Amino acid sequence: MKIKDLPLHLRPREKLIEKGSSALKDHELLAILLRTGTKHKNVLQLAESIIRQYPPEVLIQISFKELKQIDGVDISKASSLIAAFEFTSRAFSKNKDRSTCIESPEDAVRELGNIRNLKKEHFVVLFLNARNQLIQKETISIGTLNASLVHPREVFEPAIRSNAAALIVAHNHPSGDTNPSEADIRITSQLVDAGGILGIELVDHLIVTSTHFVSLKAEGYIK
Repeated sequence: MKIKDLPLHLRPREKLIEKGSSALKDHELLAILLRTGTKHKNVLQLAESIIRQYPPEVLIQISFKELKQIDGVDISKASSLIAAFEFTSRAFSKNKDRSTCIESPEDAVRELGNIRNLKKEHFVVLFLNARNQLIQKETISIGTLNASLVHPREVFEPAIRSNAAALIVAHNHPSGDTNPSEADIRITSQLVDAGGILGIELVDHLIVTSTHFVSLKAEGYIK
């Protein structure tokens, strides 16, 4: 059944206009962003199939390349979704309460809840001011951690731009194992050295899983 054949109260756009966005289910909101369906699925069916595979908290984190690989999502749809997700992320970042203070690894981990259950490694940086208040949070890379994905310039460029005095880096281990790899230790050392040159302290490097975390500073890898 095509969307135009549905009763008005079941069409996502009309439902939003009449009742507001909070009345829509996740797949209905996604359907509005997708705009059109495919030859075999209307836009609601397409959105529902995507949400079943990628819950909202996961979908908003995946890359343009990954979006294009979803059945029914072409370049146009992927571009619209990425733009919407990035716009939302920036809005939340700018409106975030800057009084959030990061005084311990536990404080930092509370800011990382969105990556702990993801199936791919996400490398995230928390940028802090001189009073250890959170300025912003940024995902630097998605994928297996190595020097080609996480380079000091990718970490410290936004730190300089946001006038950060210090930063905490973190990434998830989808395997559930919090033991640092050789790559984790090597990248930590590189970031410590780069931060020393720039005068921006690397406070900690956290490895998180769905249930646990480890601090590389506590483990002695950051002096």
